[in-house]
Amino acid sequence: MDLAEVLAQRIAAARRPTPLVVGLTGPQGSGKSTLAAQLPAALAARGLSAAILALDDLYLPRAERQRLAREVHPLFATRGPPGTHDAALGADILARLAQGAAAQAPSFDKGADDRLAGARPIDPADVVIFEGWCVGARPQPPAALATPVNALERDEDPDGVWRRAVNDALAGPYKALFAPIGFQVLLRAPSFETVFGWRRQQELALRAEGRGQSDAELARFIQHYERLTRHIDAEMPARADVVVDLGPDREVRDLR
Repeated sequence: MDLAEVLAQRIAAARRPTPLVVGLTGPQGSGKSTLAAQLPAALAARGLSAAILALDDLYLPRAERQRLAREVHPLFATRGPPGTHDAALGADILARLAQGAAAQAPSFDKGADDRLAGARPIDPADVVIFEGWCVGARPQPPAALATPVNALERDEDPDGVWRRAVNDALAGPYKALFAPIGFQVLLRAPSFETVFGWRRQQELALRAEGRGQSDAELARFIQHYERLTRHIDAEMPARADVVVDLGPDREVRDLR
């Protein structure tokens, strides 16, 4: 199955506002960035122009995350969860594109763990593909935050300050950021353990360049993402426009 072709067909058939913002969500290593890069050509074959905005591009600079780590909770030093992005900037970019105006997005260097200087232009388009691991996510009920989901939460967030702040961010600025999404696509992994394997493949490529995380560092890093990844997997399928169940090798097992 050519997933980009199938999704382009669904997106073209469902297109309502212009631009249509497509939320493309999937856990780390699921292939969403690769899929996002394939979609413009598939949409162009159907007469639709496309632009891409990645949630990763909106990461706060390292200095700003370090400030959050000092003032809110030390775990905010690590990029990833809601609260570590410039949600207001992302909302402004989408608003400009909705008005038919060009926008500029920052770029983030994961190896350096910091925002790059300068910006890249985003031209107006019929479809805006907004991709990221938690794009479109909704907050959890407060009671769900009480029990830690892993050792990181148990040992480094025993009072729940960090996870409540992440949840509050989802209910606040990220709600506004995700509001323009008019078509939601969800890529699902077989398990969270599979996500670790996928993410490790990415780190092995970085290690070959002399800058990847060790397995121990990666195991801790990915725990920052576990709670929300599991929540999205349980909550989003009922409301997504397209749900893609992936196998351990990222093969499409089901699409609905």
